[in-house]
Amino acid sequence: MRAVDVRLRVPLSDRSVVRSLSAGDTVWLSGIVVTMRDLAHRRAVELLDRGEKPPFARYLANGAVFHAGPIARSVGGEWRIVSIGPTTSARMDRYVDRVVRDLGAALIVGKGGMGSSARRVCRELGAAYLELVGGTASLITRSVRRVVEVHWLDLGVPEAVWVLEVEDMGPCIVAIDSSGRDLHEEVLSRARARLSEATSNALPKGLGGYG
Repeated sequence: MRAVDVRLRVPLSDRSVVRSLSAGDTVWLSGIVVTMRDLAHRRAVELLDRGEKPPFARYLANGAVFHAGPIARSVGGEWRIVSIGPTTSARMDRYVDRVVRDLGAALIVGKGGMGSSARRVCRELGAAYLELVGGTASLITRSVRRVVEVHWLDLGVPEAVWVLEVEDMGPCIVAIDSSGRDLHEEVLSRARARLSEATSNALPKGLGGYG
């Protein structure tokens, strides 16, 4: 199937649209995204374990969590994003079930791929993992229209939770779709197969090793 360009507004009015996304599609996000790094995920899960929800939970229902830690400054009492880019998503793999199942996130945005937990959650709960290219902070920062809210500044500016309004944030590539198809795993599988083929072809027939 040929990859397509998709523009989505988040939070989604219809979560079923995620089921129409296929690995390899390009997505541009407009609306609200919520940044969360390691410490924010940990605190959110601690709250959930106590039967509470984080103060930004309403933005995550059918919404997008963005693995990012921005540089921000307060100008005249108003926060502005100076620079923002994706952080490595693999560190958040342990939390993905709670973020999607308990907080209702439909889209996870980051870089570097995620693991088996994310593939299972995307497949079971109809979510998708979107990947941004590292080193594109300048491009992504231009998509930020304003800071809607900020929470947990006691964690530090990069680790705080920033609720941002964005316009055409992307290009985001669907790296894990709602069927559990994972582009990273497919590339790794092909690379292993080619390495095995190259290694076997490099040796003369009948020569299996030395000694």
